[in-house]
Amino acid sequence: MPVIIFEGPKLSREQKSELVEKFTEIASNVTGIGREAFVVLIKENEPDNVGVGGKLLSELKK
Repeated sequence: MPVIIFEGPKLSREQKSELVEKFTEIASNVTGIGREAFVVLIKENEPDNVGVGGKLLSELKK
C-alpha cells in the first residue's frame, strides 16, 4: 500500500479534498497502481512549530 505524506500549513477541508484527489490521481497514473491502493496523509504544521533560517515561521511573517 503506497503512502503519500504532505506536510504543510493549515488547509481548508476543500483544499485537503483536492490534494488527496490529485495526489492519488497522479501517483496512480505514473505508477500504474490502482487508486484504491493509495493512502494520503496530511500533516498540518502551525507556524510556531516550523523554523527556517534560524527563525520561526511565525516570526518571519511579521
